[in-house]
Amino acid sequence: MSDDRGTDSRLSDDALATMAQAGDLPAFNTLVERYQRSVFGLCLRMLSSAPAAEDAAQETFLAAWRGLGRYRGGSFQAWILRIAGNHCRDELRKRKRRPVDSLDALRERQGEWVAPADGAPSPERAALGAETLRAIQRGLETLPEDQRMAIILCDVQELAYDEIAQAMGTSIGTVKSRISRGRSRLRDYLLRNGELGSGRERLAEYERENASPRARREP
Repeated sequence: MSDDRGTDSRLSDDALATMAQAGDLPAFNTLVERYQRSVFGLCLRMLSSAPAAEDAAQETFLAAWRGLGRYRGGSFQAWILRIAGNHCRDELRKRKRRPVDSLDALRERQGEWVAPADGAPSPERAALGAETLRAIQRGLETLPEDQRMAIILCDVQELAYDEIAQAMGTSIGTVKSRISRGRSRLRDYLLRNGELGSGRERLAEYERENASPRARREP
């Protein structure tokens, strides 16, 4: 999706979407650049595999380009994440029908998660951070798909409740319920399955990381 012409990156999502709906590919490319990280992040946490997430993100933007006529304004981020979430759920259902348990597949699922840079952490802190992320990811994988996506959109993507509701095609009340039930299950998992340090230490770190007021704000 490339073109030699440029597009003003200061334009709003809706302005870019309107231009893209008229066939302006550079405008759509600007939207891709704006949200490719969010889309890939959601796909990675839903699918637990970088190669699968890359494929899902590409399919998401192709589907968005083909379906731009259905975008009616509002939150473009929520709209594109809904497409990504639907694609990920379809992929997870395919996996259930065709379970993959080869050695190569198991290796692919390991080592995907690394701690984000935070200044210059000690090797011990970096190792703990990476292992905590892996433990949280393993916990997310035990959740029902709707609870997993709600938690990712809230605690990782930091979307407001109304944006999450739009991305999931449901009500704000249902979103809050899914987040509450998912967090409860995730807390139980972290308490039961700590591998480095105690489960309570993992839980405390998880809750500190997800205390952002943006993730709790009302519409």
